[in-house]
Amino acid sequence: MRVAFAGTPEFAAAALAAILDAGFDVPLVLTQPDRPAGRGMQMIASPVKQLAQARAIPVDQPEKLRSAEQQAALRAAAPDILVVAAYGLLLPQEVLDLPRFGCVNIHASLLPRWRGAAPIHRAIEAGDAETGITIMQMDAGLDTGAMLTKRAIAIADDDTTASLHDKLAALGAEMIVDALHRIALLELAPAPQPEEGATYAAKISKSEAALDFRQDAELLARRLRAFSPFPGCSAKLDEQTIKCWQGLAEEGCGEPGQVLACDDSGVVIACGRGALRLTQLQKPGGKRLPAADFLRGFPIAAGARFALPEA
Repeated sequence: MRVAFAGTPEFAAAALAAILDAGFDVPLVLTQPDRPAGRGMQMIASPVKQLAQARAIPVDQPEKLRSAEQQAALRAAAPDILVVAAYGLLLPQEVLDLPRFGCVNIHASLLPRWRGAAPIHRAIEAGDAETGITIMQMDAGLDTGAMLTKRAIAIADDDTTASLHDKLAALGAEMIVDALHRIALLELAPAPQPEEGATYAAKISKSEAALDFRQDAELLARRLRAFSPFPGCSAKLDEQTIKCWQGLAEEGCGEPGQVLACDDSGVVIACGRGALRLTQLQKPGGKRLPAADFLRGFPIAAGARFALPEA
């Protein structure tokens, strides 16, 4: 079976590596165009492109897939199936219809929960007990296609988006290889997604990073994990923006934003309900540090007040 692949970040590269290692014929890889990144804003190839080039797989990087010219490389590759994983481009109907087995997507949630761009972040932020991978047949909707197979994993209490991403990337890579074998044997029957329980995982914006201590401490503790490594949470004290990377919710009472205690075990800040103990922080221009080390270079006294974001 000829398997074309479309994906961009590390999550997708894990799946492509598994497909190649399983011996499938991959005639073409589609990925996003190179983007400027880093301090020097040099053009950087995506992880998927880097892997494809290392394995001598042809790569195409169209800005869109709407026109015949943009679709030419995919049509010439004549794939039996197109596997999509975090590609970042919408596929028009003519592309969805091109391979004889259609297009399948590796989605990092238990559909129909968390359709959309940021399913890993939103599952942690919402306090979900589990998430997983769904291999789905793609249609014109946003993650609305029929499900081919899915598998759940637990979300650990200390999982961040980074750690959960790696677990799901490994699971997705394993599942897509199995799914491709079963698709070739006509062993997978698509099951329509129920609309009941459908939720949307909106893209994470930097504007969400500011901690609002008027909110529940439990929510803020989950948000610390959900927004690590991107965009990272922050709080403002004396006009300085402090990045906040780890913390725990606990009992506490005070005016939201008030520092209730401050010692080597953390900075305890009153919230709308409960208190948030920040245990890993980063000052402007500095490194991530445990609270004890951070406070030696950035003292904070009990009674200090963190600013509240504008409502």
